[in-house]
Amino acid sequence: MSARFPGVILSGGKSSRMGEPKALLRFGDGRLIDHVAARLAPQVSHLFVNSNDPDIALPGLPSISDRFADFPGPLAGIHASLAAISDAGIAATHVAVVPVDAPFFPPDLIARLESALTGPDDIALTMSYGQMHPVMGLWPLSVTERLEKWLMNPPTLKVRAFLDALSVRTVEFAPIATRLGELDPFFNVNTKDDLARAREIFDAAKSD
Repeated sequence: MSARFPGVILSGGKSSRMGEPKALLRFGDGRLIDHVAARLAPQVSHLFVNSNDPDIALPGLPSISDRFADFPGPLAGIHASLAAISDAGIAATHVAVVPVDAPFFPPDLIARLESALTGPDDIALTMSYGQMHPVMGLWPLSVTERLEKWLMNPPTLKVRAFLDALSVRTVEFAPIATRLGELDPFFNVNTKDDLARAREIFDAAKSD
């Protein structure tokens, strides 16, 4: 596995569909953010949390707040992460970003994404079932200024629109076989029903 890149857990959103901060939801023996951090930490050189809520934090880890107001979405979290890591002087070409609401991403996620890179300006993103997941991947520090200019006067806040003119590499990940059926490795916890399903899958895996 690769530990060449710093990693950031994106948890700066408003969790509107859930009605409460997703990062703080009970999951396993702790909170969802604890679970995601434990899964990502072995794969990265440094670990950060992107959060706009002081309650969403991890002991001993730096928190990164968005640099644009009014919650403009995941692009703002990615921008803040790239800018903060650049400012910190960490030697890396890319930053690994994962959303806090995807608890089942693979333990070899970063290594497989790294294998898709052909240069320092590539963005390596995940796919499953033929669908791209633009906020789960390796983002190059070289796009920081371009992303900042985009967010200063955004034609749209859709991540895919920003990606259109960039060099994007994708890696397809197969479904995960579980006792409860086939699972998308990038399953998102967006609603109460999603949370119940994720807990059921996690608890079943623990008992196997």
